[in-house]
Amino acid sequence: MTIRVVVADDQDLIRAGLRMILDARPDLTVVGEAADGRAAVDVVRRTRPDVVLMDVRMPRQDGIAATRELVAAGDPARVVILTTFDLDEYVYAALRAGASGFLLKDTRPGELAEAVRVVARGDALLAPGVTRRLLDRFADRLPGAGTPARRLAALTAREVEILTLVAGALSNAEIAARLHLSTATVKTHVSAVLTKLGLRDRVQAVVLAYEVGLVRPAPPVD
Repeated sequence: MTIRVVVADDQDLIRAGLRMILDARPDLTVVGEAADGRAAVDVVRRTRPDVVLMDVRMPRQDGIAATRELVAAGDPARVVILTTFDLDEYVYAALRAGASGFLLKDTRPGELAEAVRVVARGDALLAPGVTRRLLDRFADRLPGAGTPARRLAALTAREVEILTLVAGALSNAEIAARLHLSTATVKTHVSAVLTKLGLRDRVQAVVLAYEVGLVRPAPPVD
């Protein structure tokens, strides 16, 4: 199956380079390009890609705002934020907007192609541990939109327990060992949590767990 990609960047040379890298792979194809955030939203809606490579800084609408608009509309395309700035603030904003990954523009071609494949499979490029570090740092900016009882009402007690451990950066294998379950059972529970809460991946699950206060920021290290 060919993975369909849209490339959004305000620099023509960057877009051309990304297209060349991706189109050189037999399982990847660029189906559209955009030079600003608004155009990116339009192109995504028209071409229905699997993955969007989205620059952060673009005219008219930045990449994070465009990502937020696509996610809010329920678009199934998964967004990977591209930037030259390796700053926690950008990663944090991208996660809050609903991005499934974050890459620097100096990423090697092979790593870029594999990142697209990872996101297309439904996985997240940022490990939950990285996400937790970011959310610990920026927890005071979280909206606190709703209590756990209301936001998590659809989950069983076991699923809430699983979500809490996912937010603690535990892998499926680690959760299985902690709860004396099989890894397959944990995977089923995680999938159920994501489905019931309308989340795209484990990273978004960690963000929600922080938002509702299910987990608290780690205390600062002296």
